[in-house]
Amino acid sequence: MSAGRAAAETAERFGGDRVRITESYGETTLDVTDPGDWIEVLTALRDSGYAFFDWLTGVDEPPETFVIVAHLYDPVACRRVLVRTSVPRAEPRLPSAVGVFRGADWHERETYEMFGVVFDGHPNLVPLLLPDGFEGHPLRKDFILAARVAKAWPGAKEPGESGHGAPSRRRTLPPGVPADWGKAPDA
Repeated sequence: MSAGRAAAETAERFGGDRVRITESYGETTLDVTDPGDWIEVLTALRDSGYAFFDWLTGVDEPPETFVIVAHLYDPVACRRVLVRTSVPRAEPRLPSAVGVFRGADWHERETYEMFGVVFDGHPNLVPLLLPDGFEGHPLRKDFILAARVAKAWPGAKEPGESGHGAPSRRRTLPPGVPADWGKAPDA
């Protein structure tokens, strides 16, 4: 069964108003219109052979949504499918897929930390990568990067400006400029 056929059967099972299927450049994608159907669709795909949970991430789509994308793989039939759903930006929540795919644990924690998407029912939804006390979600498009402390970089000086008395380097001329260019003529 091709990836498109297995995904099409899943989409038919849920109906076109709950799951839409698209195929683009050989990539099959299932769009889950209601985030409440997320676990049921993932379970149906797992049961149809997509037993390997490859990855999950978020995509920031301002001003109103986050798109959550999961990549599933069938190692026997060598087929893959993308499954995605949208959650509201103001309250980004989605049921945890850890009960369906154990590999979702790490990915959901990372998406929680980087985007602020809460995965309801996750067994250990705590920060994973950022240092303790870090505030904010750095992969959100509205995250403001703090400017580093305004301090001169030690290598930002021109040759001869080191301040420790070293001689300046010889300046090289651009190609095609004569060596005596800029020197005063002998009188």
